[in-house]
Amino acid sequence: QVQLVESGGGLVQAGASLRLSCAASGRTFSTYAMGWFRQAPGKEREFVAAITRSGLSTYYAASVKGRFTIIKDTAKNTMYLQMNSLKFEDTAVYYCAAGSILVLTATLRGDYWGQGTQVTVSS
Repeated sequence: QVQLVESGGGLVQAGASLRLSCAASGRTFSTYAMGWFRQAPGKEREFVAAITRSGLSTYYAASVKGRFTIIKDTAKNTMYLQMNSLKFEDTAVYYCAAGSILVLTATLRGDYWGQGTQVTVSS
């Protein structure tokens, strides 16, 4: 069974950096592509970033490209989202997901989800 546990959220000022972590169980990284989604209050959940099983390809939403970096450490069974130059509009609950890359949309279909971690950016 796939288990995903996020951590690293918090309250930061605009322009600051934050790194989220997602600890995965067992052979999750070798079985699934991984990614991050976020959901702001009153809005639908949206794709943020994804990384393939091999780790050789990454995908980003236009709103975060150049500021966020998705990384996975297979030896530690942990995935990270390095977030730089944070903006107020990045405020959301961030979710880790395991699933499949959707090639046509360059996003991720999440089949398994973590519980989420809150990121709040003050302006």
